[in-house]
Amino acid sequence: MGAVNPAHPLIDPFDRRVRDLRISVTDRCNLRCRYCMPAEGLDWLARADLLTFEEITRVARVCVERFGFNSIRLTGGEPTVRAHLPRLVGMLAGLSPADGHLDLALTTNGTTFALLADDLRRAGLDRVNISCDSLRADRFAAVTRRDSLQQVIEGIDAAVAAGFSPVKVNCVLVRGVNDDELVDFAAFGRERGVHVRFIEFMPLDADGAWSPDQVVPADEVVSTIGAVWPLEAVAGPGTGSAPARRWRFVDGGGEIGVISSVTDNFCGSCDRVRLTAEGMFRNCLFAVDETDLRSIMRSGGGDDDVAAAIAADVGRKWAGHSIGQVHFRRPDRSMSQIGG
Repeated sequence: MGAVNPAHPLIDPFDRRVRDLRISVTDRCNLRCRYCMPAEGLDWLARADLLTFEEITRVARVCVERFGFNSIRLTGGEPTVRAHLPRLVGMLAGLSPADGHLDLALTTNGTTFALLADDLRRAGLDRVNISCDSLRADRFAAVTRRDSLQQVIEGIDAAVAAGFSPVKVNCVLVRGVNDDELVDFAAFGRERGVHVRFIEFMPLDADGAWSPDQVVPADEVVSTIGAVWPLEAVAGPGTGSAPARRWRFVDGGGEIGVISSVTDNFCGSCDRVRLTAEGMFRNCLFAVDETDLRSIMRSGGGDDDVAAAIAADVGRKWAGHSIGQVHFRRPDRSMSQIGG
């Protein structure tokens, strides 16, 4: 394949510039959330099938240096179950986009984050999102099939203490499961100084049980919380391609975010692509086709070959996921296998 022009912006067929890379470092997880995977778990990838830290960094370097990516987020599975994660963070933190600082973030379930918070911060991690779908111990255990709420809260507190700011708490809302905790989560965020982000339930559960009536619309979230603490929309830098629509409390008590992936998606401004734990490049969370970067690297391909494969895949990126439309095609893999 031919060489790709250095620092050439990567533009998809709908004139969206791609500059955000989501990297799954493992498909394994220590929780069994009902909206993500079955109780018995899934068939995990063999260690040899996972990308090495060097291979992950190589793909990231191509994206940053060849295409000007300025944002990388590490996901899983649960990324903190991958051994020596701070070492990978340090390797990635050494990458520098031509137009400024690389934003390096992590999404975690928080169960072991308290053990790693300081090390990850020192290694160069900028931001962290911690998932928590209930503040009630019995319900948390029912949703995740693990009794780990206290460890998650300790992880949130450790993130604040380590200096991550803002710390974001991700809550996937499911009708009839946790939609009665909206005000509780808002109060939690106000008390601890963290930003709670409410996420609409998407059809990426391993059991395939998703249905539209389980979705709690973003408008309902805002109106319910706003009735207790008045909210106003946040506009300005950082709101363009970001998935969350932000709302701040009028009294200065912080803010919340709502990610309306189903009812009012942000596909029109999407700037992200994904790399799975075994090296498959995906141009959309809901993509049904992938490009195998691991095979290119392990068969002796150079950075030009990796860059050309990435550019070709982005060239096939579609307008949007089409959830709720008759032609929607559900991916063959669950969220934990793709990368959150």
